Amino acid sequence: MIKEILKRPFVRPLFIWIAGIVLQSFVSVGFYSFLLLLFPVIILLVSYLFSSRYQTEPVYNGRWVWGIVFISILLFLSVQMTAYHENKTVSTSPNRLQELTKAMQQHLIEPFDRLSLSDVEKSVLTAITLGERQSMPRVVRTQFSVAGVAHILSVSGFHVAIVCSFLSMVLSFFCRGRIGKWVKYVLMIILLWIFTAITGLAASSVRAATMLMLYLTGRQLSYMADGYNTLAASAFCMLVYNPFYLFDIGFQLSYMAVWSILFLQSRLKNLLVVKNPLLSTPWGCITVTLAAQIGVTFLCLYYFGYFSVVFLFTNLPLTLIATLLIPMALFWIFLPPSFFLSTWLQFCIEKLTYSMMWIVETFSRIPGSTVTFHFSFVMMLLSYLSLSLSFIYFVNKNPRLLIGSLLLLLIVLFLMLIDKYLHIQI
Repeated sequence: MIKEILKRPFVRPLFIWIAGIVLQSFVSVGFYSFLLLLFPVIILLVSYLFSSRYQTEPVYNGRWVWGIVFISILLFLSVQMTAYHENKTVSTSPNRLQELTKAMQQHLIEPFDRLSLSDVEKSVLTAITLGERQSMPRVVRTQFSVAGVAHILSVSGFHVAIVCSFLSMVLSFFCRGRIGKWVKYVLMIILLWIFTAITGLAASSVRAATMLMLYLTGRQLSYMADGYNTLAASAFCMLVYNPFYLFDIGFQLSYMAVWSILFLQSRLKNLLVVKNPLLSTPWGCITVTLAAQIGVTFLCLYYFGYFSVVFLFTNLPLTLIATLLIPMALFWIFLPPSFFLSTWLQFCIEKLTYSMMWIVETFSRIPGSTVTFHFSFVMMLLSYLSLSLSFIYFVNKNPRLLIGSLLLLLIVLFLMLIDKYLHIQI
């Protein structure tokens, strides 16, 4: 596992940066963090004096010395940036960028009034396309959660990937040749961030846009992209910009889902080799859904207290509907009503929205569609530690890791029994 981390240069600084955020958030070590700057100075000074006196090779030529210097400086910067944002959060007025994106959202929502949809259906459509969820009734949000497809309502990596694929397909007809590829790259980056901005700059959409930007940049420069390193790089950039993204539910769910997909999806897909192209695509969607659900289950239990047991039956059809609905709705918004495609697109958007709502309402009414119980912070940490050990076991095949994972899982089950029958919250 250490070798795998060393292969990915953004993983180590990410862990150090997160450590600084946690330290400042829970212990408040902002003033004392200046002592961290003494370590690099002392090490380099002692190394210089020692080598000058005894005519030896300087100690600071050693890799471990520069490692300590790097860790100290990065940890100091992380603590200070977190402290700065703590003061900024208390003392400043609302973010002007967010106010601008909110105004853009309201302007783009107006064309949806021309659709022959109910207010509830319009609220769902605006949520999945523009990220505006304030007008959505709580009952509808609950229905999507019970059906196991709440992620469709929040603009996330799924939505950004659909928009990016649509943009890539459209621009491929116009931008060809070497110069055309650079024009396509620049336009995709600009349009990608415009979409992320008008959908409210949610942590999950910013994560997806950052990852896609890094991926597109690497591909444009002919570099092989590593999924884990790209994921770590996007998280590091986001936490440098705003350390408190770390405590955002959307940020946590988004990164856990992507990390789990990167590790598990190919392994799950290889369990059953499907050569038929008509079946391989649905099987790929199922494995992606399973992998993501495994990664976010414990977070969902901790934050929301329930788990959907019908998510496998709803994700595939709703993913297909959303894949068609999102680009259609975004394209239709910018079309004039008199355009010849406008009426046909409006018909398709309405039918797809009806179908989505029917599926969600049908599955949310099934008895026993969710399992609810209390899941504490300690249980969540132990569960993810158990999950991490099992993931490492798949790589190293060390039986001790599997035994440790099962023991931790047993402890979690024991704590759940204590909480349920003795009413002792842990």
